[in-house]
Amino acid sequence: MTKTLHIVGGGMAGSEAAWQAANMGIPVVIHEMRPKVGTFAHRTGDLAEMVCSNSFRSDDDEQNAVGLLHWEMRQANGLVMAMADRHRLPAGGALAVDRDPFARDVTARLRSHPNVTVEAGEIAALPDDGHWIIATGPLTSDALGQAIARETGTERLAFFDAIAPIVYAETIDMDTAWRQSRYDKGETEDERTAYLNCPMSRAQYEAFIDALLDAPKTEFHEGETAGYFDGCLPIEVMAERGRETLRHGPMKPVGLTNPHKPEEKPWAVVQLRRDNALGTLYNMVGFQTKMKYGAQTDVFRMIPGLEEASFARLGGIHRNTFINAPTLLDDQMRLRSRPNIRFAGQITGVEGYVESAAMGLLAGRLAAAEIAGRPLPAVPQDSAMGALIHHITGSAEAKTFQPMNVNFGLFRPVEGLKGGRRGRRDRYKAYTDRAKTAWQEWLAAATLDATQPV
Repeated sequence: MTKTLHIVGGGMAGSEAAWQAANMGIPVVIHEMRPKVGTFAHRTGDLAEMVCSNSFRSDDDEQNAVGLLHWEMRQANGLVMAMADRHRLPAGGALAVDRDPFARDVTARLRSHPNVTVEAGEIAALPDDGHWIIATGPLTSDALGQAIARETGTERLAFFDAIAPIVYAETIDMDTAWRQSRYDKGETEDERTAYLNCPMSRAQYEAFIDALLDAPKTEFHEGETAGYFDGCLPIEVMAERGRETLRHGPMKPVGLTNPHKPEEKPWAVVQLRRDNALGTLYNMVGFQTKMKYGAQTDVFRMIPGLEEASFARLGGIHRNTFINAPTLLDDQMRLRSRPNIRFAGQITGVEGYVESAAMGLLAGRLAAAEIAGRPLPAVPQDSAMGALIHHITGSAEAKTFQPMNVNFGLFRPVEGLKGGRRGRRDRYKAYTDRAKTAWQEWLAAATLDATQPV
């Protein structure tokens, strides 16, 4: 059997899997259908292109599970985290990325690696032999999706994922908007002023909600149902759950003071986060939408400060494909019916750039070790990586399986700690301390000597 690892998909998971396996001495071929076959969401043929938010979320590795995942990936020489750090933008306590240079650098590093080849073209069927990782992400092609459905014997699972608009900074009225991160969070002035804030009075908010609910929306095809992931709900869906939902969600006014009118407390606030290093583009935070394009410009220009806004990208909605991983994958991320194939990334039922890249990291290492004939020890369940892989390959309830972000609810309890909100900081710190020890021990035991012949 060939010693080459084939990876289908060059997104976050596929790129990270290729990097890890190649650094372990394994020849890798990345099969990326772009630019020969495009998608509505992608603009380039670069690997690891970011098509939704430009945020990797919290970088706090002591009190936040995704920040802990950042730390574990950095410890494992992760390419995605290294390039994210290189192209970091001010975003308070979050890790936001200048998306285009980030993708270009990931692509350049992989294309220049002596063990990596990138081939453009669509893989439309599941391979019968060889070593493969399917990392096609939320926009798996119809042909491959149908092949997966035929193999698994189940209907393809999917939810609809919505994309937030991006605004040209020069078109935002700074006599109305102001720069401030919530609660002035951040160690530097850039971080403390990483967000633009647009305030709304109660009357403006109520008018906005009315327009949002009345606006024409993207229609689904016959037979399709919208099973949205709660972490990425379109704003219209949130508004339909109650008129106050947005004001207690992405439009909450807490931790912010309007310097233009410091005596007035906004009823709601729309936040925009810097989307590139030049500061010329801003992403509307939490404003994923399924409104039709014409309606979007009309509704969003009702927001104070955005009356004359121009949009570099309007919002959109797309099908996000994932498999019922607990029933289909073993603890090595292999398809039970075809163990020569692993799955990685968002298609396994994890949600988010970081989680997808993390599962790619594990899949690449596990596949490389198997090809080399030196299987790795089990990924420790007490690490963030281990908590995620354990969730998708066994602990999640298969009947109600839905995409999941990493969170401390996936971790085994630490004995002897107080519960409730009062003990939360101590509990989270205990989780992260335990996870870091477990992950470092696993990395030490799982090192594969790349100089050894394969």
